[in-house]
Amino acid sequence: WWVEIVTQNPGCTYYFGPFLSSTDAKVALKGYVEDLEVEGAQGILVNVKRCKPGTLTIPEDLGERIDRKVKPAFSGQI
Repeated sequence: WWVEIVTQNPGCTYYFGPFLSSTDAKVALKGYVEDLEVEGAQGILVNVKRCKPGTLTIPEDLGERIDRKVKPAFSGQI
């Protein structure tokens, strides 16, 4: 289980975990939210879910830049 926290300002997705159960994740998430609030994050959305995040912190602008510029290496050879 992982805690996924999405903030609107700054636009970012954070993953915290893994946890053995959703209950453990829910107990821990309060501290993560408090830390982000102290740092000035706004528009905080929280989700507890089963997943395997490849990256623990994903800035929104980085994701947009990657999506716009990356082209498949073999797209013209199919």
